[in-house]
Order: sequence, then structure tokens, then C-alpha cells
Amino acid sequence: TIRSYFPKCVAVVALLALSVGALDTFSAAVYEHTVILPNRTETPVSKEEGLLLMNKNIDVLERAVKLAAKQGAHIIVTPEDGIDGWVFTRESIYPYLEDIPDPGVNWIPCREPWRNH
Repeated sequence: TIRSYFPKCVAVVALLALSVGALDTFSAAVYEHTVILPNRTETPVSKEEGLLLMNKNIDVLERAVKLAAKQGAHIIVTPEDGIDGWVFTRESIYPYLEDIPDPGVNWIPCREPWRNH
């Protein structure tokens, strides 16, 4: 899931930054891929399908990052929209977004993702 993936990713990036900072030189890799999108990006999909597509893209990026690291890359740059894509209308991008509650609402979505505001 994305929730369990994110902290691991942050920890890896933090450790990588510390180890690269100690080096005189480093190797970098740039990775680009064809983002897995719904067949018709102008037609909204369900939240579940949007999450499934994003997870597929995360899997692709994870494999590429691991391969680049095995080949000696210290820094790996991935596409800005490599998880959710960019060819959407205002309505069809919604399933890929997360609701941000009003500041007056006493709710932290990361701690209580099941709760609706």
C-alpha cells in the first residue's frame, strides 16, 4: 500500500543523502517510463482504480530504482508525474487526489484514513 511504502521511501532517501554527502563524487541515473494510465484519461475512474494504477506505476519505478542502485547509482531522478500521469481533465484527475480537510476540522488523514471529514 502507499501508506506503508512512503515511510520506507523516506528512510531510504534520508540514508542515501547521508551516504552520498560523505563521497567526493557520485553517480546519478535518470529514469523515464510510459505511465500506466486508464484507457481514456478524460473519463473519470473510481478511487480504487486510480489507486491501482498509481500502485502499478510505483511498482515500475521501484524496480527501476533498485536496478539503478545495483548498477551503482547514488541519486536516481524519476519523472514528476511518473505515478499518476498528466493527461487529465479537472474531473478525471480527482480519483488520483487526496482530500485535504479544512484546517478547522480536527482530523489527520494519515492517522485516520478511514474517517470522513
